[in-house]
Amino acid sequence: MANFILSAFADEASSVLDEQIEVLKSENISMIELRGVDGSNCADLTVEQAKQIEEKLTANHISLSALGSPYGKIGITDDFKEHMEKFKKSLEVCKILHCDKIRMFSFYLPKDANPSDYKEEVFRRLEAMLTEAEKAGIKLCHENEKGIYGDTDERCMELYEHFRGRLGIIFDPANYIQCGVDPKEAYKLQKGTITYFHMKDAKKADGSVVRVGNGDGAVPEILKDLSDETKEDVILTIEPHLHIFNGLQGLQGEALKNEESFPDSKTAFHEACVAVKNTIKGLEG
Repeated sequence: MANFILSAFADEASSVLDEQIEVLKSENISMIELRGVDGSNCADLTVEQAKQIEEKLTANHISLSALGSPYGKIGITDDFKEHMEKFKKSLEVCKILHCDKIRMFSFYLPKDANPSDYKEEVFRRLEAMLTEAEKAGIKLCHENEKGIYGDTDERCMELYEHFRGRLGIIFDPANYIQCGVDPKEAYKLQKGTITYFHMKDAKKADGSVVRVGNGDGAVPEILKDLSDETKEDVILTIEPHLHIFNGLQGLQGEALKNEESFPDSKTAFHEACVAVKNTIKGLEG
């Protein structure tokens, strides 16, 4: 059986780092995908702020599974130079945080655009980012976000193959559902290439986000197949998206759709953790 290791976007429980740490400890989770910190996005962190964060996380025995950055989450026709300079600064932040992975994206395309018209520019930008990341010893991991070049399983594989595995792959079943892609088919195509998973589920009917196992993401089936195939460590990053939280609007350009209701962010975060833990337990039976 695979050794599933839990991480989480703890900013969905609280925008305050101290509270994020407490929530992670209460859930017995010792990794974090750092995204929102005390009201700021991780891409805006200074070296001094990173040092302070690292001290707090280390004191509480919490490490980073990845920096949950927004890089590559701009339009493909937007200016890239400034974006790239900011990205280079985050590489330095990663070193301070002892983080060896950055979550990123492959640029939003104009509405109704033909993706192939922008393929070469996507490749050019990603190559530039990969080159800098590799110099710093950091692996870039691409997430299948709605509306970007790599929002389908086929284009995610195209990116993986073009860069010959240099670009890591993050598998988010809910995002695939919202793009009209069957997660089970996506998993079959990407099997053996996935760096880590985002634990988020959704309904095909309307794209609403639900707890893992309550949607059409086939998460139990995918994890069961994975567990049968490997005994290696597999990181599962819990990304609830079950309740409005600070910074959400900056992460996606549309309203959050939820079928399930929770009174506050911390409750939603807890229930998301319980769902993932129960899914893993179910694999042992």
